Amino acid sequence: MARIDVIMPQMGESIAEGTLSKWLKQVGDAIKRDEPIFEISTDKVDAEIPAPSAGVLAEILVQQGETVAVNTVVARLETDAGATSGAPAPTPGGAGGRSSPAPVAPAPSRPAAEPPSRRAAEPPSLPDSTGAHGPETSEDRLIRKSTPLVRKIAAEHGIDIGVVAGSGHAGRVTKNDIIGFIEGGGRAPQRAAVPSAHPTAELPTRRPAEPSSHPLAEPWPGDRVEPWSRIRRLTAEHMIMSRRVSAHVQTLFEIDYTRVSQIRARRKKEFAERGVNLTYLAFIAKAIAENLRKHPGLNAAVTADATIFRREINLGIAVALDWGLIVPVVKQADELSLMGLARAISDLGERARSKKLSPDEVQRGTFTITNPGGFGSYAGLPIINQPQVAILGVGSIEKRAAVVALPDGTDGIAPRLKGMLTMSFDHRVVDGADADRFLLDVKRSLESFPDDVA
Repeated sequence: MARIDVIMPQMGESIAEGTLSKWLKQVGDAIKRDEPIFEISTDKVDAEIPAPSAGVLAEILVQQGETVAVNTVVARLETDAGATSGAPAPTPGGAGGRSSPAPVAPAPSRPAAEPPSRRAAEPPSLPDSTGAHGPETSEDRLIRKSTPLVRKIAAEHGIDIGVVAGSGHAGRVTKNDIIGFIEGGGRAPQRAAVPSAHPTAELPTRRPAEPSSHPLAEPWPGDRVEPWSRIRRLTAEHMIMSRRVSAHVQTLFEIDYTRVSQIRARRKKEFAERGVNLTYLAFIAKAIAENLRKHPGLNAAVTADATIFRREINLGIAVALDWGLIVPVVKQADELSLMGLARAISDLGERARSKKLSPDEVQRGTFTITNPGGFGSYAGLPIINQPQVAILGVGSIEKRAAVVALPDGTDGIAPRLKGMLTMSFDHRVVDGADADRFLLDVKRSLESFPDDVA
């Protein structure tokens, strides 16, 4: 009999740690190769991790809810396969998935028996600041102590990461740490902080929120208390941060979908024969992608005091899950046909619900579309998906009374298929006139959609 280590996989180049959210197997269970064995959550994606080999789950080293560094051994399998110990678990399957890189040196895992309360009470330990190549520079320390996402948030707020105490592995500053630091008024923490290379006075002065302004609700007898999942907690933090960072303004346009409906009715069977469901969302995504090229200010991001105009047009499509919200991304959307967009949207949505997305498929979005109309909403005013500068909300599409021009030149009332498109945009970099011109062009594209759709 041989034992194989099951490790926390690296779900993308910028991902340094993951939370083991749920064990799908228990000690003693027989497991087939590639059968899902546990679920993880990272800053980017929830996923099921398959077993690296067939065997029996002999030992669980990391419990549900624990966050550990990538390459940490989370469990061991007992197998007859004679495989060598330390084989990494592959990343979830599906299009675009990549195998996890083999670990160079597994990060030390915490003893499973160590109580969470004791771990929380101990200050995070930091590695020695000197190495084989001499003293560590401030830049080296910044890179070691944080991920690219954390560094970007810190740069946007003018914060030196050196003054933020990290709760991650080896003192790493996590996304929760930096957001908590910002919401606490941007003050240097009192615990295990690394001295800043810059004077504290250079930090932006922010007045901490009064405790009374954020009262905590108390459960009453008979209430049910359900702790937030990791994805729910991260979504909440991201939305609060977005509302605080961006100057949100909304604009609303009513769209006549009558022409799109006629094309869809004529071509839906043809698309279905090729395994594609032709939805209204595919038409909207096509119109958005084509017009973003004409309006680059909406396909942009903000960094410090500059605007980045993205060359790629990558559409994020928000997907509602039973346990939260996730935004898979259709890459190079402007280069796809209507058929390609419809296929990509359907595929990403299905794999998001089954936790089969790879980290790359939820990153590098440049513009986001959310569809509350699918649940019957007349219109929604969504929050911008940072660091983008705009997000489109799609309202319900239904027959409504409309004024139409009659052949004799008079006006009449007739039923038309209509729906609202709403767009939230960042007024720091997008002016109202530019936002309205963009959405007007989207409206014209949908209401005069070409017949020769592919």
